[in-house]
Amino acid sequence: MPRLLQATLRFTLAGIVLAGAGLAGTAVMVSSGEAVVVTQFGAPVRVLTEPGLAWKLPAPLQATIPVDLRLRTSSTGLQDVGTRDGLRILVQTYVAWQVPPEPERVRQFLRAVRNDPDEAARQLRSFVGSALQVTASSFDLADLVNTDPARLRLGAFEQRLKAQVEGQVLQTYGIQVQQVGIETLSLPDASLVATVARMRSERETVAAERTAEGLRAAAEVRFNAERDARITIARARTEAAEIEATARREAAEIQGRAYAADPQLYMMLRGLDTLGQVVGSNTRLVLRTDAAPFSLLVQEPLAAEPRK
Repeated sequence: MPRLLQATLRFTLAGIVLAGAGLAGTAVMVSSGEAVVVTQFGAPVRVLTEPGLAWKLPAPLQATIPVDLRLRTSSTGLQDVGTRDGLRILVQTYVAWQVPPEPERVRQFLRAVRNDPDEAARQLRSFVGSALQVTASSFDLADLVNTDPARLRLGAFEQRLKAQVEGQVLQTYGIQVQQVGIETLSLPDASLVATVARMRSERETVAAERTAEGLRAAAEVRFNAERDARITIARARTEAAEIEATARREAAEIQGRAYAADPQLYMMLRGLDTLGQVVGSNTRLVLRTDAAPFSLLVQEPLAAEPRK
């Protein structure tokens, strides 16, 4: 009896081990960020993209190939390309790409590059290098290298480069391009000299424009100042003439009242005023003393007529 029990236990343990081995051989664990291609005698029959546990037939009937779906970046290296205005530039771009989690694209990637990311990166560099030549020929050097940020078109350059690459790469290799950007942009010696000359010319043009604007502003300020000065002087002269006319009129009125009050006194005072204006401290005159207005110097003042 004990021997029969031991034999039974041994067969039970063996069955459990075989069942566990069978389950382990048929279980497939799909991790996040990857897809698993189930192949049957080397031909893909199923693509698993959802993370979790799945099942397959045991080997050698079916096998699995993991495919990395994570985002990758590849650099193209420096490319010597020509711009639309005939100048040369050295451009290095980067490409952010990944295999989309779609069964058909995963199979396409597996067939095209045999699940080799390095081979996919080499093919991408070739595609981007060709597209870079075409894209650069649609832009001037001033669109890519400029001291004025408003004139730079690097964003448009990157978008057009991506548009030329992403469709071809997706259809050929099943790779989805997420982003294409400029990593390095430099100039050969000839292009550098031309660029410096262009920048110098642009700066001189801007300086000339600003100088002309300053001269125009200065001329406008000068003209306004002269106009205001002429207006002020004319207004002052008008006011002075009005004041002088008023003073003359008032003086004439005062003189008229004085003459009307005492004509002889008025004539004497007027004569003295005239002498004060004509005769100075260094004046020597030889005149008749009975001639007006010098007769006042020898004549006695006339008695004022009594007022009526």
